Amino acid sequence: MPGLGRILKKRGELMDNLDFVTQSRVPWSSEPSLKEMADEVGVDFDRFIEDLKENKTDVEMAEEFDVSEKLIYHLREHFYSHGIGSIVGQD
Repeated sequence: MPGLGRILKKRGELMDNLDFVTQSRVPWSSEPSLKEMADEVGVDFDRFIEDLKENKTDVEMAEEFDVSEKLIYHLREHFYSHGIGSIVGQD
């Protein structure tokens, strides 16, 4: 497979792969946002973010929100790997 720097021939004109890729690709994600995930399990999103900011442990947060440590762990991991929001689509 050619790299992005390679040149394609299209309709008799030369076109850079990078231009082609950026024109034809749209970021999509159907994954829920962190806020939606927190709301679904009864964790106050704003307090959760504050607790992350205060560097509270999973144990402390689990006790505060009356949920399992495993749930807090997964919400924290989602925050660090995906951030707060998710991209639904963009034209």
